[in-house]
Amino acid sequence: GEEGFTVALLERGHDGLEMGKRHIPLSAAFMNGTVEGEDVWIPMTLILGGQERCGFGWNMFVECLAEGRGVSLPAGSIGAARTVVAGVGAYSRVRKQFRVPIAEFGGIQEAMAKSGSDGLITIAGGDVMNAIVDNHEAPMVISSVMKQNCTERGRRIVECGMDIAAGSAICRGDKNYMGNAYMSLPIAITVEGANIMTRSFQIIGQGLTRCHPHMSDLLKALQQPPSEEKEAVQTFVRQFYKIVGHGITNFFGSVTKGIGATFANKTRSKKAYKDGDNLLAFHEKQLLRLSNNFALTADLCFTLGGRLKFEELLMGRLADALGAIYLGYATLHHYHRRRGIEGLEALTEHAMLRLEREAQDALYSASENFPGPLGPVASMVMKMGCFPMGGLTRPYADPGDDLTKEVSRLLTTPSEIRDMFEEGIYSAPDGTTHQMTDLIKALPICMEADAVASALRREKREPTADETNLIAKADALRDALIQVDVFEHATAEEAQPGYVRPALVGTEERFASMDQTVFREAA
Repeated sequence: GEEGFTVALLERGHDGLEMGKRHIPLSAAFMNGTVEGEDVWIPMTLILGGQERCGFGWNMFVECLAEGRGVSLPAGSIGAARTVVAGVGAYSRVRKQFRVPIAEFGGIQEAMAKSGSDGLITIAGGDVMNAIVDNHEAPMVISSVMKQNCTERGRRIVECGMDIAAGSAICRGDKNYMGNAYMSLPIAITVEGANIMTRSFQIIGQGLTRCHPHMSDLLKALQQPPSEEKEAVQTFVRQFYKIVGHGITNFFGSVTKGIGATFANKTRSKKAYKDGDNLLAFHEKQLLRLSNNFALTADLCFTLGGRLKFEELLMGRLADALGAIYLGYATLHHYHRRRGIEGLEALTEHAMLRLEREAQDALYSASENFPGPLGPVASMVMKMGCFPMGGLTRPYADPGDDLTKEVSRLLTTPSEIRDMFEEGIYSAPDGTTHQMTDLIKALPICMEADAVASALRREKREPTADETNLIAKADALRDALIQVDVFEHATAEEAQPGYVRPALVGTEERFASMDQTVFREAA
């Protein structure tokens, strides 16, 4: 081995080791605290990898980080997506306002559709990331993209769910299945590198050199010893010309693909996504165009030299573009694997349109704000390459209202899409009370009762005995499921005899000193 950071695996009761006090991160079940030791003797047998791996702790840490943060933290967002679609989607159909299920309101439909497409994106990204780890790879950049992008989407998913569930999501208790997720999401966003740092520094700071086909060899040439200077200079010059050629190729590729993709976008029917083959071919073409745009922008970043690491606003925008492109490919891969689920085309289309819009906006914002002494020149080249016909070659827009309503309908009514999101969700045994399970089970009953009530109004007739029982059952379920928990006392301290709230103590003292008993007299 060698000197340096070393990892050892010790038992909790190891001599001299003290498990310190606990932190409480937002009251979540997230183990976090201090570990201290004094005169701790660690035999070589407890060092991971033995004596030969002494000093390799940093390598182990980075490899674990590359795998763990790309799997565990996005998994929380995937869980949030399944919870919102399964639970809140059912709630929006169970809950009525003005005698109409709130799932029929446009604002609710917009929030549900966004939650669903963001949920699909996180699930698709998680599937690909898990496959990469199963292949014994540790992709540092992709894991950073997954951590930052999926936890941010998880936050948006839960916020939409909170907005839809409204009062039932803010009143704590056993019936609240959203509150804990809302409180704990900042933990996932903060740990393993806060998202601000990951987005504005790490993804592009590492990815630009790691992922460029020629930059790594060029940098290695600069690090060669003096004895290999001649060969190093030749390698440097060769790689430099390759980088220039790579940029020129990307420029013309961006122009041609940009015009072609724009034409395909403008002439495409809004219902074309219903053909799965058309869906895949069209969006693959758009992602290829955006990938070319991103590659050209990455080449232009080299005009900044060492200053690039200080241009975090630029790197943040490029991280947004890279994340949207990567997750776009993951979403298409998911569709290819799960093709055949009824309604998956609409949900995939909604997700892809949003991702393409995100990538386009990030690249355009980068072109408008390209920094550095050569910034105006780089900005002009980027706009000519990425958007050769100006606004006409920025064709990506948010999903239309008809598609949003269709996606929301799929997520709030019994469908194969809902079944996909409900995979792996805990279902309580019959006879037990569990809000999420009860909402999911109530959905088809409430849907059937609404259909009967609508038929009765349309046909202007009285219900049969069975129909009356069905409507009554649905009404009873609705009444039970929209209730929130209530408590006699908010805390155990309040339940103690003689307890007076601190604010009231001050008020009583003030009144006592003034010899007054009511506010009117005190005034």
